[in-house]
Amino acid sequence: MRRNAFRHALLVAAALLAAAPAARADWAVLRNGQRLHVTGYERRGSDVVLRLAGGEATLPASAVLRFEPEDIFTAAAPAPAQGPYGAIVAKAASQNGLDRNLLSSVIRAESDFHSRAVSPKGALGLMQLMPATARSLAVRNPFNPGENVQAGARYLKELLGKFGTVNLALAAYNAGPGNVSLYGGVPPFRETRDYIARVRRDMKKKTGPAPSSGLVKMVCSPFEPRCREESPTTAEASSFNQR
Repeated sequence: MRRNAFRHALLVAAALLAAAPAARADWAVLRNGQRLHVTGYERRGSDVVLRLAGGEATLPASAVLRFEPEDIFTAAAPAPAQGPYGAIVAKAASQNGLDRNLLSSVIRAESDFHSRAVSPKGALGLMQLMPATARSLAVRNPFNPGENVQAGARYLKELLGKFGTVNLALAAYNAGPGNVSLYGGVPPFRETRDYIARVRRDMKKKTGPAPSSGLVKMVCSPFEPRCREESPTTAEASSFNQR
């Protein structure tokens, strides 16, 4: 009976996918080898509900191996900073030992280079410093581009020193250091994973394609406490480089 219900759920999921338009989604990797595009998922007891572009499908949790974001991120190599405030970014990056492209891409993701940006949560300026963070970094005017970027660069440097990798530092910048420590890695928040992807994509625009050995993908599962980094297969790396 359980097997028939599982088979029926797979047929429903396939029908919904066929009827739905293409959309940004993640992969649900099943034990039987199938891969389904999902826009979200939720654990309900012994089942997992897959949210598809055309509806929902419920499967036994044991049928799902893992969830993989569509994006494969590239490790960026140093290159000249681009975009507005280039001199300010270059100076702050140099003084704090940061990759100029990383700092520039964080600003792009945070405020799109709007120096007077204010978020709904109260984050301020180019690097969207929260008021408490700005005070701890002795920022007098968070809307001053030089002061904001210098403080944001110092904070990003602290996060890199604390967590050791760019992905974890970006996750902490977006979701807070407490959440990274709580989950022992990149928190399984869609917003945070998308934020890391945006920064990585912007860095790739500045640096160009990286060699296959520099590719990393994020793998997230509702049954594991945190996301993890994995090297993609040769086929995945080849597919990414051909995009």
